[in-house]
Amino acid sequence: MTIRTKMTGAAALALVAGMAQAGSHGGEITVAYFLEWPMPFEYAKAEGMYDEAMGVTVNWVSFDTGTAMSAAMASGDVHLSVSQGVPPFVVATSAGQDLQILDVAVSYSDNDNCVVREDLEIDKDSAGELAGKKVAVPLGTAAHYGFLKQMSHFGVDISTMEIVDMAPPDGAAAIAQGSVDMACGWGGSLRRMKEHGNVLLTGAEKEELGILVFDVTSGPAGWVAENSDLVTAFLKVTAEANAMWADEANHEKMLPVIAKDAGMDLEATRATISTFVFPTVEDQLSAKWLGGGAQEFMKGVADVFVEAGSIDAALDSYADNVNTGPLTAAAE
Repeated sequence: MTIRTKMTGAAALALVAGMAQAGSHGGEITVAYFLEWPMPFEYAKAEGMYDEAMGVTVNWVSFDTGTAMSAAMASGDVHLSVSQGVPPFVVATSAGQDLQILDVAVSYSDNDNCVVREDLEIDKDSAGELAGKKVAVPLGTAAHYGFLKQMSHFGVDISTMEIVDMAPPDGAAAIAQGSVDMACGWGGSLRRMKEHGNVLLTGAEKEELGILVFDVTSGPAGWVAENSDLVTAFLKVTAEANAMWADEANHEKMLPVIAKDAGMDLEATRATISTFVFPTVEDQLSAKWLGGGAQEFMKGVADVFVEAGSIDAALDSYADNVNTGPLTAAAE
């Protein structure tokens, strides 16, 4: 297996940077998020609801991958990350970065996938033909985990493949140009990939294989401990925005605001967000998610990454990397 860029960069940065993020927020905090990834929180973001509820200025910075979010939290440049994928979270924590999951931001099995170039005419019945092919994968992300699990399911030996580490926008461009045979990604990039190819498995088919796809709100444990009230207020606003979106009567009001903030047109936003599920706080605290399911899933992700040679070792347990305190307080 040829991997052009090793995924250890973010993890190494995390270890070197240590816990620089601990300390006073100084009246403002920085929060990471994704463009072309429309979610109800963006309505609250655009309307200034977070600043008002938290009493601080929230600076929002967009990222291309969850691994970059981990590195930014390690350096202290970012205090919270919204919609960080579980696999990049697992990569960082497995390498020793002290991060915590604070809520389940979104579940989206249909909006994270791999696309095979259309002229190859490869589908799930002929997936074995992917052996020896070149694939663009954002390493250490949900898309990477899904790729590994799908290849394992189809019996494709990834050691025969040329795997190139590419952020989803770059992967979309590469498959459009015909320079890769398959590309993996999410959101707007996945939509562009599908213009030039096909997926092997649907979201429902992936879930049957145990490929859950969900993102979390995460933060450095030290900073969260020092600013628990602030974190609680942040999660409460997110929950309020999700509850607003759950009422379809609010869609007409919220959708244009979300689309603008996500850097998307209205119809693309509508199409993308319709594939998303935003669990209620009660659901998030249940056994399926933060009450045990997420912790078990993270261990499974880590073990798959170790087996694939993507990370050196997994933790014995990821229970300490979930902190339900602020979310429980937000529900009160």
